[in-house]
Amino acid sequence: MLTLEELRAEVESGAIDTVVTAFTDMQGRLLGKREQAEFFLDESAEHGIEGCNYLLALDMEMDPQPGYEMASWARGYGDFHLKPDLATLRRLPWLEGTALVLCDVAWGDGSPVVASPRQVLKRQLERAADAGLEPMFGSELEFYVLKESYEEAHAKNYRDLTPSTPYIIDYHVLATTFVEPLIRQIRNGMQAAGIPVESSKGEAWPGQQEINFRFANALTAADRHTIYKNGAKEIAHLNGCSITFMAKPDHTWIGSSCHIHTSLWRDGANAFGDDDELFGRFLAGQIACTEELALFFAPNVNSYKRYAAGSWAPTTLAWGLDNRTCGFRVVGHGASKRIETRIPGGDVNPYLAFAAMIAAGLRGIEQGLDAPPPLEGNAYESEAKRFPSTLRDAIAALERGTVARAAFGDEVVDHYLNYGHVEQRLFDQVVTGYERERLFERG
Repeated sequence: MLTLEELRAEVESGAIDTVVTAFTDMQGRLLGKREQAEFFLDESAEHGIEGCNYLLALDMEMDPQPGYEMASWARGYGDFHLKPDLATLRRLPWLEGTALVLCDVAWGDGSPVVASPRQVLKRQLERAADAGLEPMFGSELEFYVLKESYEEAHAKNYRDLTPSTPYIIDYHVLATTFVEPLIRQIRNGMQAAGIPVESSKGEAWPGQQEINFRFANALTAADRHTIYKNGAKEIAHLNGCSITFMAKPDHTWIGSSCHIHTSLWRDGANAFGDDDELFGRFLAGQIACTEELALFFAPNVNSYKRYAAGSWAPTTLAWGLDNRTCGFRVVGHGASKRIETRIPGGDVNPYLAFAAMIAAGLRGIEQGLDAPPPLEGNAYESEAKRFPSTLRDAIAALERGTVARAAFGDEVVDHYLNYGHVEQRLFDQVVTGYERERLFERG
């Protein structure tokens, strides 16, 4: 990490010449500008930068989409104000002479853009703080390392891509050695960028990997998640290969998860360790509200292709003690007791998922909800309530629900409902076009 004074010294010595000023969009990507370091110090560090407000109204292909209240052709697509959060300032050791700072998104009068992902999370952290609680999070992202570069993958239309190893490498030390030069660069790069690393390991399908980091308060954990995801792809590109965090890159492959570990702290200690009532109510809120909040855990059509029996991706809202078939796996004891939510995929936006988990848990606490007994055995074969199996179902659950509107406000919910409708509509257009092509060929 860097203080502003340390950055100034690095710039004066010539060690840093570029500052990436970025924020996180709806899809969880870093968007922003590269600024000459001297200009950042003279102007942007204090006054911020500008960015077009269409950046929170885009689809995955960066095309502006209709239906967003905050940004449209009719409104002229004006600017946001991006305010650097200097607590996030750090070196990016894998890019020569480069530092990065994350920004909060505000309107011209300084008021927050409440639907921007970082602001959505900040609002829920304020609610938790009002209750004397500090949510702590750790996210475990799975991903595939592919032998093709990003350019080669694009040229192949992302089909028939080659995993870095030809067989399953879960916990396999020898097989992970084959790609260790890349993974080591990522681990060391993140450590040097102020993102404390725990370990890396092979995962449950050929070429699938996971790198884990130490837990932190929710905002710090989401910031680190986003920087790591972007940086891992940059490092892969520099090595002539590619990485994907897509939830289900191929229908024959195991999906990539994002297991999220959560605990609530009070007075500097994990309150789950000695407050069974708080733990039970927070867990009960997760179970009761996750169906309605599914869009924040699984935001894309592809997200739902992970959910299949026996696939390591859960299909139910059951909870169990160290039971990987459940949507909520409770692990640890005492000071390490926590809830592992196994529902999100690698495509999740951490700010939105963390915010949804906090909102659900606070609902359970406020309403005095009781968790059902833990499930024993195979949750895939149980009668436990199911997580939505399609994006359409998730949209419908959010539309008819009341929890999200109470926690996030109408502006946020309507913004992300539109995101879901846009994603579904674009998918339907592609499917309809594909069916037309097949009919033409057969005719």
